[in-house]
Amino acid sequence: MTDVSTRRSARHAAQRSLPDVHAHGHSHGGPVPPAPRRTRLVLALLVLPALVATAFGLWSLWPSTADVPERIPVVVEGSELVVVTVVGPLEETSDDSWPTMEDATAGDVEIRLPDGATSGMQADPRFELEPGDRVTALYIGDFADTVTPYVFMDHQRDVPFGILAAAYALVVLLVARWRGLAAIAGLAVAFAVFVGFTFPALLAGESAMAVALVTSSAVMLAVLYLAHGLTARTTVALLGTLAGLGLTAAIGAWATGAAHITGASDELAQNLTIIAPSVDLRGIALCGLVLAGMGVLNDVTITQASAVWELRSLAPTAPRRVLFARAMRIGRDHIASTVYTIAFAYVGAALPLLLTVWMLDQTPLMTITSGEIAEEVVRTLVGSIGLVLAIPITTAIAAVTVPGGEALAATAATPDERSGSGSATMGTDQPEEDVVQDRP
Repeated sequence: MTDVSTRRSARHAAQRSLPDVHAHGHSHGGPVPPAPRRTRLVLALLVLPALVATAFGLWSLWPSTADVPERIPVVVEGSELVVVTVVGPLEETSDDSWPTMEDATAGDVEIRLPDGATSGMQADPRFELEPGDRVTALYIGDFADTVTPYVFMDHQRDVPFGILAAAYALVVLLVARWRGLAAIAGLAVAFAVFVGFTFPALLAGESAMAVALVTSSAVMLAVLYLAHGLTARTTVALLGTLAGLGLTAAIGAWATGAAHITGASDELAQNLTIIAPSVDLRGIALCGLVLAGMGVLNDVTITQASAVWELRSLAPTAPRRVLFARAMRIGRDHIASTVYTIAFAYVGAALPLLLTVWMLDQTPLMTITSGEIAEEVVRTLVGSIGLVLAIPITTAIAAVTVPGGEALAATAATPDERSGSGSATMGTDQPEEDVVQDRP
């Protein structure tokens, strides 16, 4: 009983921080009921244009097979990639004669082929190979008469990747349960959109801005509703996310031009124009800027929408402007943490590049504005601006959309309350310690 009383006292203290909580003699403390039909209709009408525009964009921007550059073969005809197992170092030949294919004891590393036979493989001194390592080797025996007809290409990582993926899925399911499973399904849909639409469209030379907006809208429509359900709260978060993405795209379009971001600072990006002449490197940089902001925007908008709903549950009669103000307090804390989260994520991902640039004898300003760093600085700043602006937008929509006190009072009322008995207890689905009662 002492614990229950303590929880009740804490609940009352929290409720007194919001005005008008006790206007009806008791607080609700339970879940907010579904939004009224008119509100849901208005939200649907707001989302409908985005849904239609996304569908039209997918249809109009979807590239034909002829427009997409052909994929480059990994190996030439006559060679092949083989998964082999390292046995150990090969011994040198006993004489000074040129080694032949029959000298299975000469070369760098002895390997075991899938059929059980052994052969030699040319090792890469940059990689340490131990007996038992599974690696990918390139067969070049048709092009060179050597005792090592295989060349080391890379380590096999399917087993550790599989373990990590299984551990990730298990943790998500244990903590988030079915909602976590839905989120993983949404992630799979997102990658299907990237591989099936975004990458081919960019390689075919379609407008990178249009591709970015269509991709982000399609992904958010799938991810949010799969993970959080088809509710008014999710729709509010979706509207806030789309608004943030639109602002990010607009600001990013200006920033990439003003800062002369070419997208060609990376060697791989430069090579991309050779194998896919239709690509627009500056447009790809802008597209990457928009796509990079999706995850963080989704995070903050869902948080803000949930904050408003939970505040309404706690204070059913609080004015909407008060809900907005209190939710923005949460939003400001979220902004403060998320902004440096984006910066720290970049530092970790680009640490070798940052160390290389740091070694150059130049001023910090020259370092930050150099071509290697400028693109990421612009991406971080533009993404942060879109993130910050999305929070008040989402909070305002949520404060206007969340059901009012009358709907909560009707949901919370028990048959005794409706008959005027004055009982302040909730429905029986609420745990005893969560039931807040006002007694004389």
